Amino acid sequence: MQLIELKTLETTIAIVVFFIIRYLIIRSIDKTVANNMLHKTRGKIIKKIVQIILLSITLIFILTVWGVDQSELFVFMASVLTVIGIALFAQWSLLSNLTSGLIIFFNQSVKLDDTIIILDKDYELEGRISDVTLFFVKLKTKNDEEIFLPNNVFLQKMIKKKNLKS
Repeated sequence: MQLIELKTLETTIAIVVFFIIRYLIIRSIDKTVANNMLHKTRGKIIKKIVQIILLSITLIFILTVWGVDQSELFVFMASVLTVIGIALFAQWSLLSNLTSGLIIFFNQSVKLDDTIIILDKDYELEGRISDVTLFFVKLKTKNDEEIFLPNNVFLQKMIKKKNLKS
């Protein structure tokens, strides 16, 4: 009887820790969205991704507490990740853009409505950042043309932020 109470206590602690970490991460994402003037829908997508990862980690911990054999759990996780890996290998550019979108979201020196120049050896591209999604950065040129630049390409290019004071 005491073993069941211990497992119940550990499960309860894991759930409480899940909600605390979830709250802190969501609060951090909301602050990042507000400070960088990003669309709220972008924040919602990133919140869902983070919540899925956090929930998976919590469930694995709870399954381990309740006695699921770790080797069986490892074989199951490896099988699932292998299938996902094979599926995503065919779509590596989507995964690359998604990862780049997360990097841009949390660590980028440009914000919405900044005017930037993308320096390229063949030509320069100038535009105002009108949207940043999980897969594309949308630029609006002086001629009102919209250019969609994949996030992974955006991270690889040298970018010059145009000073509007001059």
